[in-house]
Amino acid sequence: DMFEHSTSFGAEYLYGNVIRVEDGAYKKIVCEDGTEYEAKAVIVATGTQERMMNVPGELENVGRGVSYCAVCDGAFFRDQEVVVIGGGNSALEEANYLTQFASKVNIIIRRDVFRADSIVQNAIKDNPKITVVTKHVPVRVVDDGIFPYIGLDPATSFLEGLGILDERGYMIVDENCETKAKGIYGAGDVIAKKLRQVVTATNDGAIAAQHAFHEIKGI
Repeated sequence: DMFEHSTSFGAEYLYGNVIRVEDGAYKKIVCEDGTEYEAKAVIVATGTQERMMNVPGELENVGRGVSYCAVCDGAFFRDQEVVVIGGGNSALEEANYLTQFASKVNIIIRRDVFRADSIVQNAIKDNPKITVVTKHVPVRVVDDGIFPYIGLDPATSFLEGLGILDERGYMIVDENCETKAKGIYGAGDVIAKKLRQVVTATNDGAIAAQHAFHEIKGI
């Protein structure tokens, strides 16, 4: 619905893997296949990518037993035993969610303490379906029902060199969602902020688009 809404007003939907954005009066967007685009403004909304465990059996089983979204795939593991990798808020919250479907949820952490907030830890302790395995690190995926939650990385490698990223690679923007490189904006999970949810992402996009429009029109 959102796609049809945008294209009905004339937006053009194009495909390509962006490898570089060059600053200037007109921004140049360079794609992997050599295609180049120029624009007065660029709004980056590439989000984040799940951090991989980088162990044998993981990549070839993504979508076939290895999932990075409990909400999306939890129901496929009804009455089965599953494993959640990670000790942060996301890992524990997703583990708690999975108990609605799974017969048992094992949480595996590399240390003996969680990084999650105490309120989230308490919810885990009170759930009889959850077992915590400490001081263990996955070395290979041999079965299905694996949910890694070891962190997220912003998809911003194509913006390196512009001086608009923080030390973790997230975009630094002002109240207009604009970076210090005038005309380059960030929206959604890709920017440095505390709350990454759909409602804040759409807010960012609206602010960035309106400001870019006004700047281009000289309003």
